[in-house]
Parts: sequence; C-alpha cells; structure tokens
Amino acid sequence: MSLNQLLPFVSTVVMLVFTVSVLQRWYVRRKAHFLFWGIGLAMFGAGSFAEAYFAIGAWSAPMFFIWYLFGAALNAAWIGHGSLLLLVRRRWVHVVTAALIIGSLAAAGLMVQAIRMANGAAYVPGVAISEQYRAVMPPIADGGIVRLTTPFFNIYGLLTLVGGALWSAMLFLRKQVLPNRVVGNVLIAAGALSIGLASTLTRLGVGTYLYLGELVAAGLMYAGFVMAGRPATQAEAENAPVTSIA
Repeated sequence: MSLNQLLPFVSTVVMLVFTVSVLQRWYVRRKAHFLFWGIGLAMFGAGSFAEAYFAIGAWSAPMFFIWYLFGAALNAAWIGHGSLLLLVRRRWVHVVTAALIIGSLAAAGLMVQAIRMANGAAYVPGVAISEQYRAVMPPIADGGIVRLTTPFFNIYGLLTLVGGALWSAMLFLRKQVLPNRVVGNVLIAAGALSIGLASTLTRLGVGTYLYLGELVAAGLMYAGFVMAGRPATQAEAENAPVTSIA
C-alpha cells in the first residue's frame, strides 16, 4: 500500500475523534452550530472512509455514493453553515438553513440517479478514486446533474467556514484577549483553505493531492478546535466577544 493510499485511513480516524468531540459539545450545550458542525464533520469522515475502502477494495456503488455526496459535495457546506449559525443571529439564517437541507436532499436524489448510470467497469483498483471518478461518473448530459451542485455547496462552505474563522480571530485579536482562540481560528481557516485548494485541483483533473489535503485539513481544523476550546480565565471571559468558532 502506497502512502497516498494510507492517508484516507489516517484522515478517517482523525475525523472520527473530531466528530465525537463536537457532538459531545452539542449534547451538553444543545447549540445548533455544534450540531451542524458535527454532521458536516461526520460527512467528511464518511467520505474519508469511502476513500480508504477504495484504496484497498473493489468497485462499490454505495461507497461511491458516500464518497461523492458526503465527501465531495456536502460536508463543507454543513460545517460552514454551523459557523454562520454561530456568528449571525438574523431571521434570514433560518431560510438559509432550510435551503441547505432541501438542497442537500435534492443533491442526494440526483446522486441516486447518477449512481444508477455510473460506469463501475471503468474503476481501476489501486488507483485513487479522486483520480478516476470522472471516468466513473456519468456526464452531466447523461444524468450526472449532481456534478453541477458541488461548486455551490463547496463555495458556500469555504466562504462561511474561512470567513467565520477569520472574523472570530479578528474579534479576539482586536480585544487582545484569548490568544489561543486567535491561533485556533486561524488554524481552522488554514485547514479549510487546504481542503478547498485540494478539491479545486481535483475538479481540474489533478486528484493526486486530495488525500494529503484532506489529512492536512483534518489535522489543522481539529488542532484549531481543541486550541480555541480551551477554557478561559474569569478575566478573559469577561472581556471576550460573544462569538467564537469553537
């Protein structure tokens, strides 16, 4: 097994730990942003697990469904929407939430259609799925309409996650409190940018770096979450802004 084939296994473990940590916070605090982060991270982990399967396994339509829908399309949007829920307290956010859920269900329906027309015979064992998914997915004109949805989900997720993390970091930096949350949010933003770059390269036909980008993203975002979530002293808490990405 090559190093590139091993990376999805490591990413899956990191994302599993990360997801459990976030969902534990949601269970304790019952805040919607933790729930959306947890769901999005679970999608990220599911996509990594599917990649790990394809690194050692044969063609599987269900695994390809999981990889493309959760790993390539939806996870960034759900994680980023969690940041929007934390930072923006406006009624229109509920409309965006409904649109995200409805859009995700629509994408799932389109993926069901695409998977029925997928060319499993084109799958080459041992080659990263990110490098050959174009040969497996049907063209847009032949039922692969779901491919049109991924840029919208990914751009929305990248803008909200990176923007939210940098905005939070700036608030703490301006108040000169909680430096750990400044660094933590910068790490989260850097992780989101790394997976965004790797995903862009994959859509341009260079899928070699996707698994490395995912592992870097998982590690940076988890490290940022842990650092930003360290408890504040009483003095720091009194001077801290009410918003934080973690």
